[in-house]
This record gives sequence, C-alpha cells and structure tokens, in this order.
Amino acid sequence: MKSVRILIAIALGAVAAPPAFAQAPLAPDRTALPMPLPPFGGTIGRTYQESTGEWPALPTPPEGAPNVVIILLDDVGYGQTSTFGGPVPTPALDALAEEGLKFTRFHTTAICGPSRAALITGRNHHNAGSGFLAEWATGFPSYNNMIPRSTATIGAILKHNGYATSWFGKNHNTPDWESSVAGPFDRWPTGMGFDYFYGFIGGETHQYYPVIFENTTPVEPDQSPEEGYHFMSDMTDKAIDWMRYTKSIAPQKPFLMYFAPGAAHAPHHAPTEWRDRFAGAFDDGWDAIRDHTFARQKEIGVIPPDADLTDRPEWARHWDSLNEQQRHVYAKLMENFAGYLAFTDHEVGRLIEAIRALPDADNTMVIYIVGDNGASSEGGFDGTINEVKSLSGFPTDLDEVEERLDALGGPDTEPHYPVEWAWAGNAPFQWVKQVASHLGGARNPMVITWPARISDKGGVRTQFTHLIDVLPTILDAAHIPAPDTVDGIAQKPMDGASFLNVLDAADTPEVRTRQYFEVFSNRSIYDDGWKANAQHTLPWRQDVAPGNWENDKWELYHLSEDYSEAHDLAAEMPDKLAAMKAIFDEEAEKNHVYPLDDRGTARLAVPKPTPSDPNRTHFVFYPGATRLPETASPNTKNRSHTIAAKIEMPEGGGEGVIVAAGGSSAGFALYVKDGNLVYHYNWFDEYRPQIVSSKPVPAGESEVRMAFDYAGAEGELGKGGTATLFIDGEAVGSVEIDRTVAARFGIDTFGVGEDSGAPVSTEYAPPFAFTGRIKELVIDLQ
Repeated sequence: MKSVRILIAIALGAVAAPPAFAQAPLAPDRTALPMPLPPFGGTIGRTYQESTGEWPALPTPPEGAPNVVIILLDDVGYGQTSTFGGPVPTPALDALAEEGLKFTRFHTTAICGPSRAALITGRNHHNAGSGFLAEWATGFPSYNNMIPRSTATIGAILKHNGYATSWFGKNHNTPDWESSVAGPFDRWPTGMGFDYFYGFIGGETHQYYPVIFENTTPVEPDQSPEEGYHFMSDMTDKAIDWMRYTKSIAPQKPFLMYFAPGAAHAPHHAPTEWRDRFAGAFDDGWDAIRDHTFARQKEIGVIPPDADLTDRPEWARHWDSLNEQQRHVYAKLMENFAGYLAFTDHEVGRLIEAIRALPDADNTMVIYIVGDNGASSEGGFDGTINEVKSLSGFPTDLDEVEERLDALGGPDTEPHYPVEWAWAGNAPFQWVKQVASHLGGARNPMVITWPARISDKGGVRTQFTHLIDVLPTILDAAHIPAPDTVDGIAQKPMDGASFLNVLDAADTPEVRTRQYFEVFSNRSIYDDGWKANAQHTLPWRQDVAPGNWENDKWELYHLSEDYSEAHDLAAEMPDKLAAMKAIFDEEAEKNHVYPLDDRGTARLAVPKPTPSDPNRTHFVFYPGATRLPETASPNTKNRSHTIAAKIEMPEGGGEGVIVAAGGSSAGFALYVKDGNLVYHYNWFDEYRPQIVSSKPVPAGESEVRMAFDYAGAEGELGKGGTATLFIDGEAVGSVEIDRTVAARFGIDTFGVGEDSGAPVSTEYAPPFAFTGRIKELVIDLQ
C-alpha cells in the first residue's frame, strides 16, 4: 500500500519523482581510461520540487563480454601433465582440454616473474621493466622490475571497462623492496587494477606456513599444518568464494580472475596422501619416463608425427649409471613432485567445477597456461630438501636427504628434485627453466575453453603464440580496445596480437611470425618458422657468470620442419644464421634487452632500493613491524652488528619472539623461552648454533642485546663470528658461529614481536608472539 500511495502522490505532483539513471552512450570512448562519467542529464531548480535527478551511469562492458579466468601454473614442463603426454595424471586438465582446445606451440619467457609481467601487460617482459626477477634487479629500466604505468595491466583495463577483477596466489611482480605494509602499493595487485588480491608476494612461499596478504593486509592461516592447512586449498577456497559472491551481488557483471598457484614451484609441498599415490611410479628412472612421454605425446597428437626426441645433453646422467642410493632418493623426490602437481590439478578441478555451476558458465573463457616456464633444474644434481640452500650454491648431502625421505613434502622440508627430472619433464625439447634460448625453457602447454565460442571440442592448435598475445586476445573477445591512455599516462603499444580467430579454425594463419627470447643472456630469435639460439648460463649454477658473450655458440633450427629443435643447421647454413643473429640484435634494441647481464649470486648482492636511505646503519623498530621483506629490512649479513630491545616482561614470566628474520630455510631469531633469552642462528637447516642465557630475563623493564662480531674482512662473504647475549649490559652467554648466510635467507620475512611464516627455530610454533611488551628494537650495522 505504501508504494501505491507514493505513486499517487507523484501523479498529483506532491512528491518529486525518483531520479532516473543516465543512459550510457551507445559507443563510449574506451581508449582513454578511466572513462569519464556522462554529463548530468537532469535538471536543477531552486528546490527539489522543480528539479529532476539523474544518477551517473557507471562503465559497463560491451554486450556479451565473457567472464575470463586465467590459470597459470608454475615450473611445469611441457611433458609433465598427462594432458600433454606426461607421467602425472591431471584429470581436471584432461577434462578441460576435451571441452576446448590444446595449444602445442605456445611460449613463455622461460622464467616466472618476466613471464607474469608479459602475461598481465601484453608487452614483452623487458618493455614491462621485468628483464629478470626482482631479487636480481639492477638499476636499468628493463631490469628494475618496476612495471611502469605506461604498461597498464589486464586488471586495470578490464576494471575500467566495468569488470570485477581479482588475483589469487602468486605475485612475483611487486618489487620485494616495495612489498612491506609501508608500501607504496602502486605495484601491488590492488594498485595495478585488481579489485581483490589474496596471495603471496615473491617467487615462492612455504605452502604450510605461507606469508600471505589479503589486498595489502597481512593475514595468518586459520589452521596449522597439523590441522590440514595447505595454501593451495586455501587460495582455491578464497577464489571460489569471491567468484560466487561477485555473481550473487551483480550477476550481470563479468569478472576477471587471475588464478596463479605457487605450484609446482619449489618447495614441493605435497600432502602425504598425494605423495604416497606415486610410490614406485618412477623407479624406472628419467630415461624410461622421457621415452614413454615422447611416445605418448605422438599418440595423443600434442607433437607432430614426424617430431624427433632431442639428444641427451652431456650433463644428463644415464639412470643406469647411478648407484642404488641415488636411484632410490631421486625416485622419491620425483614421487613427491608428482604428488604436488596431481594435488594442484585436483584443486584446480574444484575451481573448474565451481565455474561450471555459474549461471553464465557458457560465456566463461578459461585460459589455462600449464607453466610460466619449463620444468626447473634448480634442485641441482642430487635434489635437495632445502632449495634455498641449493640456490645459494650449497648442495644437500645425499645421506641427509635419504634420512628425511619419510618427511618429504611435509612442513619440515623444502624439497626440489634433481636436474634430470626437469630435462625429462620438458620432453621432447632441449634444456630447462631459465634457458630462454631453447624450447625446454620457453614452450609450455595452453588449454582454452569457451563453450559459447569454441565448437571444435578437443581440437589442437599449432599456431606460434606467446604470453604477450593473451591480453590482446581477451580484449578482442570482450570487444574492448587497447587503451591509448590510462590515468592520464600514455600507453606503450601492445607487443602482443590477438589470436581470437584461431579459436574458430585450426588453419587460421599465425598472428605471430617473429619473437625474441632472452633471460640471463640465454637468447633466441624466432622468425617466420626459423629459430636461432645461443645458450649461455647453467640454471643450476648461480655462482657462475661466464661472460665472453662473443664466444657463445649459436644454433639454427627450421621449426616449421623440426618441431622439437632436434637438428642444428648452423654449420650447413651460416648465411641464414648470420641473418637471424642480425634480426635478434634488431629486436633486442627495439625491446630494450641490453645490457646483457649473466651474473647470478653476484646480482643478488647488488644493493636494491629500500624504503629509506640505502646507506643507513641505524634502525629503530616498534611493535607491529612485521612481514618486512628481506631486501627492505636491515641487512645484517657479512658484517658486525648489534640487536638491542627494550622490553617489559610480565610478572610470572613471558615468552615469544622479539625479532626474527628468515624462516625454516635460513635466518635468525632472538626470543624468550622458558624464562631465558635465546639467540638462534639457522644456516640452511643444517647448522643451528644457539645461545641460551645463563640467567633468566627479569620481570619488568630490561634491555636485551645480541652483539655479533664478524670474523671476515670487508668484502669477504659468509664468514663466521662470535655472537654474545647481554641482559641489562651483563654478558649472559656467547657462541662461535663458524659460517653465516651470505646472500638470502629465503622465502620468509623480518618481523618484530613474532615469527611469521615458517619458523626460524624448531623450538617453537609460529608465530610465537611475544607476550610481554616491546618498547623499541634497535639494530646497528657496523
């Protein structure tokens, strides 16, 4: 009755009519984003009685714009999933491929962060400031890892065109020196156009103790590993919840979801029940697995019938040349990886099922990219249970790995498999992750489904495509142009091109006939069916920078007739090779590839920007300073330093972490336990010197201090020294530490008052928050 009375009053003129909504123009200008609001179309009198209101129409996508889901796995080789002939069953990916299309000549950059920058910007990775990884960043525009505002992301473009946008999982595109809660947040997902972010920042995280953020706020898992927590399941739950909630509130609004698991990047954290499913599956070794994968790839049509299996490189050992212990340990490490990848497929399958239940599921475009590069050899020749240690140039003793096989994949290990499993996993190609010169590093599978558009279910597409082509294809599918300006910033042209028409017919001409590749000085050029390659660095040796680029051996392949790069024609066709090298140089200049830099560990040590003066030696922190990335925290390595805290202990005792840096892979912690002050140093989970104070920390106010006297000379890295504890100026214990971590502690962070992520010490469970009061913490570097 009330609504009827209002209508009558309106008719009689006693009540003003409710305001109308402005009609969006038929063809809004989408080239300048954000689009301006339409002009006010109502009337304004002296009072509301002679005025007509009108709400501004918000941007909406063009009619029929699809939902878009981009799924990007990590460190998965071309020949690892069952969908592309590999040994790991991936039924969810299999089912998706049966509904859509398999792309068999799709390419990445051969390394994770640059691949992701290319994917979300549609530009070549150097043009997006991401020539290599943030941890190895240098002060050149192509290598500073600061994605410029002139290369707006898919999130920003679709958001400004009326999409809901989200990002789940891995974010390796925020420079780690900008990844603290102090910001700036411009290069966080929410600053790059994504409405919602739930995930981690960096190349990897501990899957049982992840360092995760919701938007820009640090959050802790709501379960422990013992209670069944795993980040892969957590992020999948959050993605499904966001998608359902979004469609519940605004069912007419399309969404973009970027779903980027940390899997199957190391650490290979496989739940035990998934690892155990593969018991004995790899006992025949990598040679047999590679041969079987190659045969299966031909059988299912994901490589041409005339493709050849590339030759064994000199660095790949024959399985039958190994001793019994090696075969046993290496097979177990591969079982663990397979469990991790299979578990990931299961979780992705849960997401796909939720998508299928949407009311507009048919108009949902799913782009599933199976790896941001080829399989990784970064575990070294024996594999490891502490991959940060391995990356730092310290191989894990095989006996130590064998002793801990029962714990493999659990929260107390950070495993990676041996080099040759990566080689086998990239069948039929040469080389591995990081080696952008060859297809083993840069060719990955892709599957696309879109029921409303794709009719060739189960089809195969062989056109040469690249990550940079994905964003233009999505824009084409949504009938949205690439913008000329975003937030007033002129945009660099897209390097990618739409391959939307390829979805319709297998014989559609290629849109990409030329593409360069470069990572760590491993470089290549593709041009109209030909490819020239120069392999330069060894991906399992971060301590080697060969230099001498002029001595690199260039190879030449006719990919139109040689799918797998099996037949080098360089000696037969020197003129063609010379022409290809000239094209590489042309593309390298155009895409700002130079200067080439092949330094590994040495580049890690290059000073990075910090939130404060990079020459600062005096730091004062207060409670709440947590989740500070390693490069933005005081660098106590390779020098003498002191850590002093003014604290207040409660009557009756207290406990907890005063300060911690790093995590279970490596780091240090100063904490109170059982009433005593403790300093614990973790050298790659292998060597753990510790001091426990000779007297308890008193109730009330006191000052506790740890002083480290570094034994190395200036410029000497990783040397030992003497650590001494003090309570109110009195020495209460010391220990000689014979070696220290020279470069990086790993995947965890620095924090005052708690130890977030995987714990530095095995004597407490994280976060082991301090139950007293920390007035201030001071670190002085000498």
